[in-house]
Amino acid sequence: MSQLEAQKAKFRSQTGFIAALDQSGGSTPKALRLYGIQESEYSGDAQMMDLIHRMRTRIITTPAFSGNRILGAILFENTMDREILGKPTADYLWNVKQVVPILKVDKGLADEANGVQVMKPMPDLDKLLARAKAKGIFGTKMRSVIKQADAGGIKAVVDQQFAVAKQIIAAGLVPIVEPEVDIKCPDKAGAENLLKAEIRSHLDALAEGQFVMLKLTLPEKDDLYADFVKHPRVLKVVALSGGYSRDEANKRLARQHGVVASFSRALTEGLTAQQSDKEFDAAIDRAIESIYQASKT
Repeated sequence: MSQLEAQKAKFRSQTGFIAALDQSGGSTPKALRLYGIQESEYSGDAQMMDLIHRMRTRIITTPAFSGNRILGAILFENTMDREILGKPTADYLWNVKQVVPILKVDKGLADEANGVQVMKPMPDLDKLLARAKAKGIFGTKMRSVIKQADAGGIKAVVDQQFAVAKQIIAAGLVPIVEPEVDIKCPDKAGAENLLKAEIRSHLDALAEGQFVMLKLTLPEKDDLYADFVKHPRVLKVVALSGGYSRDEANKRLARQHGVVASFSRALTEGLTAQQSDKEFDAAIDRAIESIYQASKT
């Protein structure tokens, strides 16, 4: 079995969740603050990225972080280009931890229009995909945001997500399509119903052998996305925490049968640079176990 097929099989058959460790330049200062490192403690982007890589390395190398409970990990480009304990990050994740490496490829969000934020253009995407493939990356992630139940805006988001997804599939990678519905959306349930219809039409149009994963906001209606869990073009349906606390995200996730977590802030909640290794390892183990249990339903 090839590495790609082994990784696909892991997603199809194993219980677990995806760890989202892909804070980028814009969200890194907040991630570091939550980790107990203030902006006054570093100067410039280079130092900032060194610190966030040190944090990610600490998470990934902890004994609790392994393929037993974690299916994959989403990385920022800067993390992909670095090493963990002398090995390229993607190589370390798969060959040491049996965790599938995934790369965030979007370049951030455009300004809001029609109640949504589509992705900014990605003119160098083909080059990035080729580099990712060469480094052993399995798949990609790209995020848009839906803030209003606007049918035209939601269609624009999903059309763009699937157009880029086809480009990623053509490069030999598996895309995670992430049209996030903001948890503060005034008509969140209405937006989710519109989103579901748009996604279904695109899934049904995919050719045999084309697969995507879906990363969706925990819905107001339980099991709203159950059809997608069973869809032949969907490798996995995963949920983002979206600003919910870990406890609330886990409660909501446990009610979505067949959907697993892809949490970022909810995964690292309560971890700090000031913790001893023993305290840190225990805290990340508790977090991983709680998210793993919520993902088993």
